Amino acid sequence: MTNKIYLTGFMGSGKSTIGPILANTLGWIFFDLDIIIEQKEGKKISRIFEENGEEYFRNLETEILKDLAARENVIVALGGGTITNQDNIDFLKKIGMIIYIKISAESAYKRLRFKRDRPILSRNGTVNLSKTEFIGKIAQLLSARNRYYEQADIIIETDNLPIGVTIDKIAKAIKAGK
Repeated sequence: MTNKIYLTGFMGSGKSTIGPILANTLGWIFFDLDIIIEQKEGKKISRIFEENGEEYFRNLETEILKDLAARENVIVALGGGTITNQDNIDFLKKIGMIIYIKISAESAYKRLRFKRDRPILSRNGTVNLSKTEFIGKIAQLLSARNRYYEQADIIIETDNLPIGVTIDKIAKAIKAGK
């Protein structure tokens, strides 16, 4: 059984909700990559994007991932786009297990529609997208990221699953080592 689990999936998929519960179930430690970045930089991710750009953010993300790799018995919630760097995928698969928490564009919309801190879902800096535009933008991002997400060791579809069932499925898959 691996002792490093990386939760990936689109923003709003539940990584930050599932992660701490899963870590508690296994008796492991939970880390949220986005929170660590915000603490290190002393500002919200939306501000990091705004002030320093996405490339700066992605480089910081990779650097922190490598720092966390030294730890054992950890669950790490990755940012929604962390996995879009093939080097990150290759590195994480070498040292641990990647679990893709998969949701549909419609489910992501329901979870994200009132969030205003997701820079990648804005239109020229504004978040006033219509429902159709919002779901379209999510679907477009999901489609672009799918080839990365699908490289995960385990894929768990969570659209209609209660959180407890999701946790049980992931815990069993981890213990089985697949």
